[in-house]
Amino acid sequence: MRSSITAAIAAAAVGGAALATAHHQPTAAAAGWPQTGGPMGGMHRVTLNNEADYLTQMVPHHQEAVEAAGQLQRSGRAEMRALGASIVKTQAAEIATMKAWLATWYPGRAAASYRPMMGDLSKLSGDALDRTFLEDMIGHHMAAVMMTQQLLMHGRSRHQEITGFARTVRDTQHAEIFQMQQHLTDWFDGRWRMPYGP
Repeated sequence: MRSSITAAIAAAAVGGAALATAHHQPTAAAAGWPQTGGPMGGMHRVTLNNEADYLTQMVPHHQEAVEAAGQLQRSGRAEMRALGASIVKTQAAEIATMKAWLATWYPGRAAASYRPMMGDLSKLSGDALDRTFLEDMIGHHMAAVMMTQQLLMHGRSRHQEITGFARTVRDTQHAEIFQMQQHLTDWFDGRWRMPYGP
């Protein structure tokens, strides 16, 4: 399973980070992948022409993750509460960093349009909350890893700070993907399935 998820991330990154809309399932309420254009439904591409694109797209992506992870403080599992607190702390700090860079290097840059990926967790509790979060957030993290890989692989960052930052985002979220997959397997005997492809 670890190798299959790694292969999915790598294939999407090499292929230009084509990100697919997640299909609605009873416990996976992802609403879609981030996009900068293209038709609704089906495959979407996030085209990163430069580091400014990366920053303006990653800020709302992170903000959604922080909001969703905050819901885990209602979880009955200590592991999920800890995961949520870690995501909130890490990504809130990263949002502040990215906003500061945008203000310094790209003042006046318009925010990117963003279509939410996470379902509404506010009305869920117990196993439904935990499982839905895990299934949705794995795909959400994969999208961030793919966007980050696209930036790094094509050398589209102008500032060295962005390169180091992007590597940290990639590695942190990659590790969390496997942590979340393990939770799905341990607690729900479930395997996260790619919401697209065969």
